[in-house]
Amino acid sequence: MNALTSQKDRFVAAPVCHDIQINGQLVGLHDSGVLWWPDQSVLVVADLHLEKGSSYARRGVMLPPYDTAETLERLAAAINAFDPACVIALGDSFHDPDGSDRLPPAYRAMLATLQINRNWIWVTGNHDPVAPVRLCGETVDEITIGPLTFRHEPLPKTDRQQIAGEVCGHLHPAARVRRYGRSIRRACFATDGARLVMPAFGALTGGLNVADPAFHLVFRRRQFSAFMLGNDRLYPFTASRLIAD
Repeated sequence: MNALTSQKDRFVAAPVCHDIQINGQLVGLHDSGVLWWPDQSVLVVADLHLEKGSSYARRGVMLPPYDTAETLERLAAAINAFDPACVIALGDSFHDPDGSDRLPPAYRAMLATLQINRNWIWVTGNHDPVAPVRLCGETVDEITIGPLTFRHEPLPKTDRQQIAGEVCGHLHPAARVRRYGRSIRRACFATDGARLVMPAFGALTGGLNVADPAFHLVFRRRQFSAFMLGNDRLYPFTASRLIAD
């Protein structure tokens, strides 16, 4: 069984989420790295970084050119499982501003098919600050739906009123724990109940440890939880259980 097939097989049964509340709204965290908001039929995904391999190749750094295919296969599996009315892509959907223009025809057709009969919202990111070329969907800097606001980069924690209900990406959160004499590091969701930072979804995206000082600007130290991505489930840990790299 290859990697793409195993990813698709994970969605054969009805998707099971770890339910939490963000700013009073019930949302589901899925082990694929997507967020499901059932009351609005909204699926949220962060940091796809499509065409990262081709972006590096243009600079003479050769990476395997399969990242876009793998990312889109996983995204298609999630969309087929949840069948959302709306998909929100939280910025850095493409690795550079020209990434959407470099999409091979087969991948462009695949993405266009995923957009049929649903709203699609592209949130701009620092890697892709402009609307994608020749693709459907609405492009926004951020969007507020009810008590939740979706943006790419988290605001500083000092502005408590604006950050309540914030769902964002950008930081590629990852967590490390020590269990049974060895350490385990995985991508994760990070939340304090008022706001949520989502894991990067793209196949070639790395992760920044939530113990890094960059997260001190988002959460109060040791006052958040991490939900580590595992196989068919999430592993929740309070910040006090996490360790630095």
